[in-house]
Amino acid sequence: MFDVHLFFDWLNNYILAAPSIILFLGVSIYLTFKTRFIQVRGLPRFFNLIFGGVKEMKKQEKETINPFHALFAAMATTIGMGNVVSPSLAIMIGGPGALFWLVTYMLFGSVIKYVEVSYALDTRAYLKDGFILGGPIQYLRTVGSWLANWYGYLIIFVVVSWSSGQSNTLANIMALEGVPHWIVGASLAGFVFLALSGGAKRVGDFASKLVPIMFVLYVTFALSILLQNLSAVAAAARLVFQSAFSPAAAVGGFLGASVLRAVREGMFRGIFITESGLGTSSIPHSLADTKNPTDQGVLAMGSVLADVFLSVLSGMLVLVTGIWSLGAFRSTLIYEVFKLQAPGIGQYVLLFSVTLFVLTTAMGNTLNGMQSFGILVKDNRFYMNCYMAFTVLMIFAGALVPMKLLWDIIDTLVIFVAVPNLIGIMILTYRRPEVLQLRK
Repeated sequence: MFDVHLFFDWLNNYILAAPSIILFLGVSIYLTFKTRFIQVRGLPRFFNLIFGGVKEMKKQEKETINPFHALFAAMATTIGMGNVVSPSLAIMIGGPGALFWLVTYMLFGSVIKYVEVSYALDTRAYLKDGFILGGPIQYLRTVGSWLANWYGYLIIFVVVSWSSGQSNTLANIMALEGVPHWIVGASLAGFVFLALSGGAKRVGDFASKLVPIMFVLYVTFALSILLQNLSAVAAAARLVFQSAFSPAAAVGGFLGASVLRAVREGMFRGIFITESGLGTSSIPHSLADTKNPTDQGVLAMGSVLADVFLSVLSGMLVLVTGIWSLGAFRSTLIYEVFKLQAPGIGQYVLLFSVTLFVLTTAMGNTLNGMQSFGILVKDNRFYMNCYMAFTVLMIFAGALVPMKLLWDIIDTLVIFVAVPNLIGIMILTYRRPEVLQLRK
């Protein structure tokens, strides 16, 4: 009998593993040299923009949003459950070395985000009703309509699956507190619908308020746990580097992993966290009312620093406590760490911050999906409402499906979406390299 779980596991880990690693890492390394290490050169510009502000357009367009609201709307999809859950998932499957490769891809892959956002703003256009045509579909159209269509019709399903994954993770955590899965799915779907009904501006306003709160809450309690175990932190760090280039031996409930498995798991969780290579984070950035495309690109690239910091914290939490090697594959490790290491208030702080993580990420993903779908259907209200209904339904359904199968399907979709996007930006960097030059 055909086993769909085994099929996706075989496809992802044996057929697509090596080609996907070469694709993502290869493009990120190529663009790093092409832009002369913009990850390093752009840091002073990033901090100047953060503390000095971004030059805005003289007249704000109807559907544009403040550059920093665009940044927070984009960060709402990257600073979220991905940072909390993905490092532990990578470690459980690929071993401690997966955390090294997760961070490595984030740092190299941030240049892809810079390129994506810069071209998204450079190529955006406006419909008569003020709707902005911006993001990967728009810049891919300048390369070839076949690339834009390939990307466009797949990405709307990818972002829906991401939101379903967020719902699934939150439901699994809340189930440990006795909350039924269907209640979590229904509540999250309802909140997302209400937030997205207000459009990009409401998401930007909402995210700009919630992102700092959930960031501070999570970091404060995570650091308090690690600071109590400094000797274990040093040992865990050594284990990460040792396992990055040698097979991880079986220990406890962990079955062991090859170097290829560590690279793949780390890289794919890094892709999921940062969205570098998929182009989706360029969608909210394309709505920013900024003069210089590269300014927004630098902001997007710099935001990866927060992703790296949170991911390292999350990965070290499960390594230091040893919980990564105990029990079966699951998405609730961080909850278990907080419950054991910071009983009482720590447990509920995590539940609160995790709920905010999921809510903002699901909202951001849905906004990205609606923006992409809106470009395909020319902002037709009937079709847009249908897509909204479909997304809300899938968020609810995501809380009810098996977790491992859902993540395997997401990993497969990611590869097929990334191919046209990476091909497109490679061609654009050859045809129009001047767009990527930092502007004063």
